[in-house]
Amino acid sequence: MHIKVFKIGGNVVDNPQKLEKFAADFAAVPGAKVLIHGGGAIASQMQKKLGFEPVMIEGRRVTDADTLRIVTMVYAGWCNKSIVALLQKNGCNAIGLSGADAGVIKAVKRPPVRLASTGETVDYGFVGDLKAENIDGGFITGLIETGLTPVFCAITYTADGQLLNTNADTVASGIAVSLSKNHQVHLVYCFEKDGVLADRDDDSSLIRRIDPELFSQLKANGTVADGMLPKLENAFRAISDGVEKVVIKNSRNITNDLGTELVSGK
Repeated sequence: MHIKVFKIGGNVVDNPQKLEKFAADFAAVPGAKVLIHGGGAIASQMQKKLGFEPVMIEGRRVTDADTLRIVTMVYAGWCNKSIVALLQKNGCNAIGLSGADAGVIKAVKRPPVRLASTGETVDYGFVGDLKAENIDGGFITGLIETGLTPVFCAITYTADGQLLNTNADTVASGIAVSLSKNHQVHLVYCFEKDGVLADRDDDSSLIRRIDPELFSQLKANGTVADGMLPKLENAFRAISDGVEKVVIKNSRNITNDLGTELVSGK
């Protein structure tokens, strides 16, 4: 089976017009597909409304107990069900899930990590790390074979029942790798830009193709930073672990070939 795994970013989820168009375009994509969504922009807004200041380090959210409650409500609740409802409107029979549902995505709590950039040790709190072998690709395939389109938020769980906040790019990569063990898989990261830009303020500076060597250069000179960094790290990890193709593109372009393709360099 050929399966397309799409990931949609929080800045698109938080924009009603962009989300409406994406839902219509996604519903029109033929064949087997899975959707993973973020919701970080809405989560940050909700944190501030409730009196908490979001803390982001290298594009990843520090998640204490209060933040975990907020992101679970936002991601697994409002965002997930709003997207599912839009897809149903457009004729796509979607089912919304977290990683805890049916035990499909089991994670481990991230230990404190030392940042290579600063040497600082950071405790990200209730943040989950994944291994593809702990994702039930067979269950996801079963849903697809019954005619359903799985829609996952980025909330996972541990074996002892602890919910965790996991980077949505990581979830998308993990699901793609898990499915690639038995299927031909393409992974498509969708956000508000046309792809990876040489100049983040110049939409015409799209980089059409990135291999590991160029990626190292882009990291070193600061072209790739913040939220784009985990996106590309997960993309290259997915390619090395069996995903056939990874593309980063604008959510409005999922029906055309405009975007940045990540290649192994081999």
